[in-house]
Amino acid sequence: MPAADRVTIKIPRELYEKLREHIEGTGFSSVTEFIVFVMRTLVSTGKLTEEDKLTEEEVRAVRERLRRLGYL
Repeated sequence: MPAADRVTIKIPRELYEKLREHIEGTGFSSVTEFIVFVMRTLVSTGKLTEEDKLTEEEVRAVRERLRRLGYL
């Protein structure tokens, strides 16, 4: 896939390290490959439904927490 067809997504380093440990010996060559696999699987199953969506209040709470943690 050409680089122009990709974007960068930031995740906490602690999560990255846990994922790196988790995929050891699984055949995934990188954390990125694993994350793409998981996201494609999730999207293709159609498991994301209306009831899975966050309410406006939940979105505000998540944003506030991320802001306090220094991510926003």
